[in-house]
Amino acid sequence: MTGTSAALTPPADAIAPVRHPDAPAPGELLGAHYEYCFGCGGGQPHGLHLEARAGEGVTVTAEFTVTTDHQGAPGLAHGGVLATALDETLGSLNWLLRVIAVTGRLETDFARPVPVGTVLHLQAEVTAVHGRKIYSTAVGRIGGPEGPVAVRADALFIEVKVDHFIDNGRQEEIQAAMSDPDQVRRARAFEVNP
Repeated sequence: MTGTSAALTPPADAIAPVRHPDAPAPGELLGAHYEYCFGCGGGQPHGLHLEARAGEGVTVTAEFTVTTDHQGAPGLAHGGVLATALDETLGSLNWLLRVIAVTGRLETDFARPVPVGTVLHLQAEVTAVHGRKIYSTAVGRIGGPEGPVAVRADALFIEVKVDHFIDNGRQEEIQAAMSDPDQVRRARAFEVNP
């Protein structure tokens, strides 16, 4: 990152992240936390349909294909869509810590244009934890996991209670998610940033 703000620099007494013992195994597909999530949900016809996998330690990898629905300039991914892909990937890291957290701050650098039809390969990791604050970083590459860097982000996530979503979400969706008979899907609906 160039010029990362002080808010994204962990304090000196921050600790190294620790992967939760019940976190998904390295290589495991994390799946959508909520069917209607724009980032990872299959129920969003124009969404990113981003697929994230648990990595070693507190890391994830993810991929998404830029479609014509994701354009800004003709034939190129919209910068906001790329920021969303980074945010979704960074939010997936919290599954490895087994905490519910929301994006507090996200700083993104755009290094090169991303054409429609490109598969964006994303890698993210938690770098530090300080109380309820989770510091993380991500990079998106084109042409493969070792390809040229197209986008980068640093983020600060804040751990919250499930009430954050219940108190602030639209009640129809909250009730539908909470009444899902599948206990795992019901819990996962509230696992990542809004």
